[in-house]
Amino acid sequence: MDHRTYGPTDASKVFRKLGTCSRTFFHILNREFGHPKELEELAADSLAGGILQQGQQCGMLWGASLAVGGEAYRKCKDQNEAICVAIKATQDIMESFSKNENTINCRDITHCDFSSKLSFAKYMFSGRFLYCFKMADRWAPDAVKAALNGLSPKEIDRHSVSISCATEVARNMGASDEEMIMVAGFAGGMGLSGAACGALSAAIWMKSLALYRKESKKVSLKNPSLKNIFETFYKTTGSKIRCDAITGMDFNTLDDHTNFIRNGGCDSLLKVLAKS
Repeated sequence: MDHRTYGPTDASKVFRKLGTCSRTFFHILNREFGHPKELEELAADSLAGGILQQGQQCGMLWGASLAVGGEAYRKCKDQNEAICVAIKATQDIMESFSKNENTINCRDITHCDFSSKLSFAKYMFSGRFLYCFKMADRWAPDAVKAALNGLSPKEIDRHSVSISCATEVARNMGASDEEMIMVAGFAGGMGLSGAACGALSAAIWMKSLALYRKESKKVSLKNPSLKNIFETFYKTTGSKIRCDAITGMDFNTLDDHTNFIRNGGCDSLLKVLAKS
């Protein structure tokens, strides 16, 4: 079936077809922009359920952020501007989502610990999973509106240098220029929010993309390569996953984040993730 027949008005249908919330919203926005990215969308499965189903930021947000990052790459004249726009669009998407759900976290929405067979069984048999389909239908039009608004700011806050921790990890993993900007909005725990580490998510997505390109088959969320990234990350951070807990910082502006990374902040973590 031609995926291009799907759109934001039937998000639950897309969700049921594609299988994960992260891939669904990457797909919906990519079709809105007119630039399908099949392998990149498949790799976004690894960000479903809050980064390998760990319960952090909802996968819909990770997928949407990847899509606006790709569009920022196409719209902007240079990398600094593209990073700035990708982060701004991600922030707008997060604000829209939070207004709808009063949270950005998967576990708050699903009430499910996907690592627990019992919790997952309750999630399925209680019918709670249906809420995610309804949420997709409800939020999709607003997600598109927020994305377009974020990608078309009346005034761009121009920076001579713009740095995203997620972009730096992707760069060190051999990403293309486009892939580096796709993950740019993950910066500072996604949209500079201080939530679960954006550099970790960039590394997970990049590894998933590499596995799809190499193996050309479904990549399990329990793939040893992906689990290794998580285990290495937790060992390096002392089991912390939130950006604000790892850095001890609140990034109020992109300049704050840029200066932090330029001055060596998270340098060892970014190198470890890139090599995982």
